This record gives sequence, structure tokens and C-alpha cells, in this order.
Amino acid sequence: MSDQPRAPLTTTTSIWPAAAILITGAVMLAVFMVINLVADQGVTPTTTTVPVVVGGLAVAPSTQVLSLCSHNNNMPSNISGVFLVPLKTSRSAPGRIPNAGAGDFDCYQPLHTAASAADLLGFYAAQLESRGWNLFSTGSSNGNPESLFQKAGNDGFYWVVGITVTSSSASSSNWTFRIYQNSQTI
Repeated sequence: MSDQPRAPLTTTTSIWPAAAILITGAVMLAVFMVINLVADQGVTPTTTTVPVVVGGLAVAPSTQVLSLCSHNNNMPSNISGVFLVPLKTSRSAPGRIPNAGAGDFDCYQPLHTAASAADLLGFYAAQLESRGWNLFSTGSSNGNPESLFQKAGNDGFYWVVGITVTSSSASSSNWTFRIYQNSQTI
């Protein structure tokens, strides 16, 4: 049993199995890309329009009474549509930017409108909800009628609008428009 020592057997390693997997993957990718190109229907552009709310109070063509609040360079584009008032609205006192710790933006404007409190709050409920604002609170802790609306701004923060009627009669209302950036992010 004295066999002569032999060198170990040598085998050649083939790269063809790995290449076959790579080629199969490339062919599958190409096939699905062709299917995607053939079946693609393209992107249809959508146009956005300003909603028209029928009935109730009419929207004033100019919002100069809210110019203190609306002339802010940091206002997100999807929030700026909130600055609307009913016809026959005027300032009843100078507005303020109180910076009450609500966020980076806080604006308060006292106004007077020739409409009842119910009509005024109904106007804002219809107009703001049709523009994507969420009515999340009605009433007030001090007894004055109030509506609070909230919307996620494309700046990453929630924005809140408050309409608070401070005094009213059957034909007129004194009220405040307040908008602020909530300090909590989306």
C-alpha cells in the first residue's frame, strides 16, 4: 500500500451559473420596463379651482381688512386662501400680532360685519371647509360664539383660524379673526 502521493484533483470553477443569474435578472428588468412603457397612461394634470359656495353671505372681493395678517412672507401657499371676509365687513379696531407663544405666526384682527352671528359663523364654516379646513371646535369658554378651524400647512405645521363673535344683533356682529401657526408639527 505504498501508493505514490498524488497531487490533489483540480477542478475548474465556472462563472456561467452566476452569469446566468445576472443575465436572467437583466432580461426580467428589461421585460418589465418594456411592459411599463407600453402600459403607461401618463399623468393627467389636475387643475385646482377656488370653490364657489352657493347661498349665505357673499365673499368680499377685497380682503384689505385682513392686510395685517395676510401680508406675511412666511405664510404657506395652501394656507393663504383663508383670508376672506363677507361683504360689508370693516375693521373695528387696529389688529395685533401678539406672538402669544402659539408658534412663529400669530395675528388678531377685530372686525365688524353687517350680518348676524349665525350667518357669519355659517359663512366661515361653508367657505373654509370647502377650502380644506377642518372645523374642530365650536362654542367658547367665555360664552361668545366661536368656530375654530385647523389645517396642515405645507410648512410642516398645523395652522388654526378662530372666528369669535364678541357682540351681535340680528343684523350686525363684532367679531375677531385670529390665525396662528400651532407650535406642534404635523
